[in-house]
Amino acid sequence: MEITVRIKRYDPEVDPRPRWAEYRIDVTPTDRVLDVLNEIKWEMDGSLAFRRSCAHGICGSDAMKINGRNRLACKVLVQDLGSRIDVEPLPGMPVLRDLIVDMEPFLDSYKAIVPYLINDDPAPPRERLQSIEDRARFDETTKCILCAACTSSCPIFWTNGRYIGPAAIVNAHRFLFDSRDQGSAQRVQVLSSMNGVWRCRTAYNCTEACPRGIPITQAIEEVKRELLWQRQ
Repeated sequence: MEITVRIKRYDPEVDPRPRWAEYRIDVTPTDRVLDVLNEIKWEMDGSLAFRRSCAHGICGSDAMKINGRNRLACKVLVQDLGSRIDVEPLPGMPVLRDLIVDMEPFLDSYKAIVPYLINDDPAPPRERLQSIEDRARFDETTKCILCAACTSSCPIFWTNGRYIGPAAIVNAHRFLFDSRDQGSAQRVQVLSSMNGVWRCRTAYNCTEACPRGIPITQAIEEVKRELLWQRQ
């Protein structure tokens, strides 16, 4: 089938502002958007810039806005989009070139919640054991791949770039409810700040955008309840 692909292009060395470039290309219905972008770059326009790595929905590198929704280009099939595909960089984030956005502010928020296990007890002979029930408490939020699809879909993040964002809160959830962790105080301080979890307005955009199916809005509400419980 022949499709029309419109890509929002921007080269800061040439373009005063972003522009749309249009390509007509023959594809098979089961091609992924990433396959289409690769074909355009390799065969039609080598100047096109975008991120990609594993191409299997694990690394999160190729998150972008496709037909109005944040998705992973490696997981979306052409047959599910039709004969016209619009591709844009993730919204609310500085564009470095074409579909590549500046991830540093996003990663700064992630680092702020101290995303690693903190435990000052003497190390056991082997691993720190945990029950199946304790693990299940935060199992869903271990699936985050830091693609930024959720954070860049959040209307609060669009209007307030200092908001810590859904992805950081999801990763805080993963450690707040880990029975082995002792670093809650550090994370609570960040989450309770002016640009922390209370900025969330429960729009559910983040949950709809997550390519891993994480119930992000539910996790955010659980974090809010935990903060209230710790204040008592």
